[in-house]
Amino acid sequence: MAVIKVIEVMANSNTSWEDATRKAVKHAAKSVKNIKSVYVNEQNAVVNGDDIVEFRVNVKISFEVN
Repeated sequence: MAVIKVIEVMANSNTSWEDATRKAVKHAAKSVKNIKSVYVNEQNAVVNGDDIVEFRVNVKISFEVN
């Protein structure tokens, strides 16, 4: 039987929500092994004038515990 743990991570990007999600997983992978999935819990953006200047995500990363 596998044991799965979930952590919550926030990340940002100047490009897109997808890029912010990739950054969250890459950063978490530096200290967490066996990542199995990522769930985008929340998305928001920072607006300056009429332009989006930053994309933000709050994700849940699941990984298998040995």
